[in-house]
Amino acid sequence: MFDKMMTLSNGVQIPQMALGTWFIADDKAAEAVREAVKIGYRHFDTAQAYGNERGVGEGVRTAGIPREEIFVTSKVAAENKSYESAAASIDKSLEKLGLDYIDLMIIHSPQPWKEVNQSDNRYFAENREVWRALTDAYKAGKVKAIGISNFLQEDIDNIYDWAEVKPMVNQILCHVSNSPLDLIDYCQKKDIVVEAYSPMGHGEIMKQPELVEMAKKYGLTVAQLCIRYDIQLGTVVLPKTANPEHMKTNADVDFVISDEDMETLKNVKVIKDYGDSGVFPVYGGKI
Repeated sequence: MFDKMMTLSNGVQIPQMALGTWFIADDKAAEAVREAVKIGYRHFDTAQAYGNERGVGEGVRTAGIPREEIFVTSKVAAENKSYESAAASIDKSLEKLGLDYIDLMIIHSPQPWKEVNQSDNRYFAENREVWRALTDAYKAGKVKAIGISNFLQEDIDNIYDWAEVKPMVNQILCHVSNSPLDLIDYCQKKDIVVEAYSPMGHGEIMKQPELVEMAKKYGLTVAQLCIRYDIQLGTVVLPKTANPEHMKTNADVDFVISDEDMETLKNVKVIKDYGDSGVFPVYGGKI
């Protein structure tokens, strides 16, 4: 799976399998990255909000392979909604990572987290200012590609219809029982690569009986089934773990889900409860 690549609209190659690092502590992140590199991972996803850019950068620098063989993504914090704050934050991310460039930098959310699920303000003008900062960083060679995250169609149009450099990626929540198929199709038609975070629904969908049964049919874990589902939707997939054994099994997905089973998975009843994780805005919670 590690040799599977997708091509962004500017020609940059992005590995389809990535290691997500949300909730991996900064002092654990370097070792997680090094272990993942040994296994074969070449794409690592962090963010200013994760508080582990320093550790991820250390892992990349000490992984024992050339920097250009590793793809690093970070995200401008959702609260940075001005050109100045976004531009400064990109420079700070480079400093924390200890890298000369970031492969992909994206806007973490169209709204500050405290307003997600609570406000109709989509911050159109502010997001254009953040996009200007990303574009300037891109032109300066500080980042190799730029994109967005958690953007709905109206948010995409606000940037896409105006921008000199178009968004290359939209990173969104996508998993069995919560698959925004219309949004994925919309992005793909605009040559925006979709990245799927939380492919296992932060663990909650692992408990669904129909998924357990289907995974048994294929001789797989539910996690592997869920990851393969996102791959067959044509997305970059970002499973998160610091456990090397899980890193291995998560990437062992060189099988094919049948068309019939894909349709079944697309139509699994929408998840209503993310358990303890439901407090987070990305899962419908409020800060």
